Order: sequence, then C-alpha cells, then structure tokens
Amino acid sequence: MTVVKIKQIKSRIGAPVDQKRTLDALGLRKMNAVVQHECTPSILGMVNKVKHLVTIVE
Repeated sequence: MTVVKIKQIKSRIGAPVDQKRTLDALGLRKMNAVVQHECTPSILGMVNKVKHLVTIVE
C-alpha cells in the first residue's frame, strides 16, 4: 500500500481530549513531528478527525 506522511502543524493545547487521543494514536507528540503510516481507511479517518491540526506531507 501507499505510505502517507503526516505532520503536526498546530499545537494540541486547547484541543478536546478525543482529538489529543487521536494525535497520540497517530504517534504525534510534538509540533512539527512527522510520522509515516500505511494509507488505510482507519488512518485516513483519524487524519480527517484532526485535519485542522495536521497536514499531509508528500
């Protein structure tokens, strides 16, 4: 499958607990952190949930 790179661009401070939990599940702990995941529907759903805090890096 394709690999997608996800970068956290905004702070988690002030975000609801479920969005913080989603960032943790993606492996994003700090600002400007970049992680790689397989492009699966579950990963894309998690990215969609926190789309205002992350961006897709190609």
